[in-house]
Amino acid sequence: MFKNKLTSLKPSATIGIVAPASPESRDFIDRKIDLFKSLGFKIKKGKHLYDNYGYLAGNDKDRAEDLNTMFADKEVQAIICLRGGYGSVRMAPYLNLKLIKKNPKPFFGYSDVTLLLNYISNKCKFTTFHGPMIASDFNDITTREYFLNIISHDNNKVIYNLNDICHDNYLIWNKKDFSGTIVGGNLSIISSTIGTPYEIRFNNNILLVEDVNESPYSVDRMLSQLISCGKLQKLSGIIIGYFTNCVSKDNKLNFEDIIREKLIPLNIPIIQGVKIGHDYPNITLPIGCKFKFSSNENLLIQKEIIFK
Repeated sequence: MFKNKLTSLKPSATIGIVAPASPESRDFIDRKIDLFKSLGFKIKKGKHLYDNYGYLAGNDKDRAEDLNTMFADKEVQAIICLRGGYGSVRMAPYLNLKLIKKNPKPFFGYSDVTLLLNYISNKCKFTTFHGPMIASDFNDITTREYFLNIISHDNNKVIYNLNDICHDNYLIWNKKDFSGTIVGGNLSIISSTIGTPYEIRFNNNILLVEDVNESPYSVDRMLSQLISCGKLQKLSGIIIGYFTNCVSKDNKLNFEDIIREKLIPLNIPIIQGVKIGHDYPNITLPIGCKFKFSSNENLLIQKEIIFK
């Protein structure tokens, strides 16, 4: 699709911190930033990082201003979000896409930030990163190692060995080689953006899906919507991350039943049980970057340059 103009980062790099969605208390933010700084990075806080407007981290224009400013700031070499929650869709209309496209840099987040990851990658033509945020637990060794590896990688190939990541605790359905650009993230966000300017690109791509605190029937509904829209049928493959606390309270249909009934019949290769999303470890995966899957070796291999 494209090659990035990004460079690998040294441990002393300056990373900007923004809050595009929900807020946190000042004490929580400061404590988490201190832990993040222990990784060796310098940090630059968004002007409105501590703002609080109900369930939002400040008003929509201010949150967008912080992200625009971080992309424009030559001192800032990467950007990481505070947390998800809700709010990305409200501030997205105020993003300066021309400015962002001229100043590509690594941008990290997940959950509600799924919308921004895919929107920026699609419109501005550079890779973004589905991975831990400031509110995440960087004391988790695997989470930290994958984040640091992807942000400081100097060569042109990143390989994800499923046996190493998942310790053989994963399933592959409709197994065969496949390739495509990785898109997606949080299923709730993906389904909510259908028919909007923020809808992800499905055609011949690899869809990452994960979620948290959704009942099985809600997951069923969202997948059924995407199938009814003809979206999932266009994919080359599906990567299923954590579906944390997505359990049935009455011991009726569970998540595995939904996979069997809704996804496997699509005859699309599916990797289930990858350590991505609302649990730990939470590995970092590029969004908007081409990968191929080797079914013989169970390797997910990057096909494009992330850092140049």
